[in-house]
Amino acid sequence: MATAHVEHHLQLLAHLRTILVAVADAEVVPENHHALFLERFDDMVECLRDSTEDLYMGQEIISQVFQRYPQIAHLVPRDLLWFFGGDCLHFMPDEEIDKYQQVEELRYQALAQGEEFDWNQQIQLMFMPENAPEH
Repeated sequence: MATAHVEHHLQLLAHLRTILVAVADAEVVPENHHALFLERFDDMVECLRDSTEDLYMGQEIISQVFQRYPQIAHLVPRDLLWFFGGDCLHFMPDEEIDKYQQVEELRYQALAQGEEFDWNQQIQLMFMPENAPEH
């Protein structure tokens, strides 16, 4: 059973897959290579459903999205870069990495205390512009 945290990232991967399919439908990439890439993408998602012990395949796949499809790099959810870590962190500026690290620390504190943790809410709060009006 996937935790809420893993489930959140599985949903982001499903969203990214729809974007990748749309790229193929728009005939922006050669179909034969793209189909093999999507097959590897799907394999990675299935492995992630079973275990998050080894995230290397995810690191490789997400890094390849940036290399193969630079036209959609801005559409890759930032949470996925942090979740997979490793080489994926090269696509994040240091200040963004620092903010994700702070949220991760808050998550671990909440888990250690047996409290619920809303990753999405904390990410939104962390990345809210400093001069944004409070509601």
